[in-house]
Amino acid sequence: MHRRTALLLPLLALPAIARAQGAGPVTDGPITVFAAASLTDVLKDLDPVWQKAGNAPLRLSFAASSTLARQIEAGAPANLFASADEQWADWLAQRNLIVPETRRDLLTNSLVMVVPRDQAKKIDIKPGLDLAALLGPDGKIATGDPAHVPAGIYAEQALKKLGLWAAAEPHLARADSVRSALLLVERGEAPIGIVYATDAGASEGVVIAGTFPEDSHDPVTYPFAVVRSGDTPDARKLLAFFAGPQAREAFIRRGFSIKQNSN
Repeated sequence: MHRRTALLLPLLALPAIARAQGAGPVTDGPITVFAAASLTDVLKDLDPVWQKAGNAPLRLSFAASSTLARQIEAGAPANLFASADEQWADWLAQRNLIVPETRRDLLTNSLVMVVPRDQAKKIDIKPGLDLAALLGPDGKIATGDPAHVPAGIYAEQALKKLGLWAAAEPHLARADSVRSALLLVERGEAPIGIVYATDAGASEGVVIAGTFPEDSHDPVTYPFAVVRSGDTPDARKLLAFFAGPQAREAFIRRGFSIKQNSN
């Protein structure tokens, strides 16, 4: 499939953590978590809870799951990987870069269409939706780049299933992460964005106009796994913490759903 081929395309510049630190096993010091951009707020919420239990502060690096996976492949030091889709966790697993028995699907999310708050409206997302009327002559649809960003991959799946892809594709503003796409709508640079419900909930600048049907795209799931080069007792302890009751409460407060049978 063309999407699999797209995974092999070079990505844009990697975040500074991959350049600033050398490759090699991560054995001491604070735990480094490479996490999908949509997990930014909730993991920042959980860091002080983790510290309160007597643990060192977390090192949190957020970007598109694809970018982080490629960092790990390049040798960037990380203990834990949290992806916004199965595809990039599979990609690392195929390269023997995560510890398979630690992989756990902990969370789910919804795919939504957002608009600037001052232009709030309801949009019935279904076949035949008049995107041209929503966008105007020069409007863009902000979402993650479907070539590699999970939010964009889900968006492409949904738009194709609904018969809207041909009309939407020429108008895509392809962002390097879901949070970058959200920012375009917040700034009024795009009248529509396709992001996760949790991103919309974290923003004061947008509102949800409509939710994509669940059957229009693959389930939005979040696999967490220990990185093989950073496999330490503390890394496994942190993964257990993310699957535990305190973390679950935080995830729910931020709008995530807990994946059934995630234990």
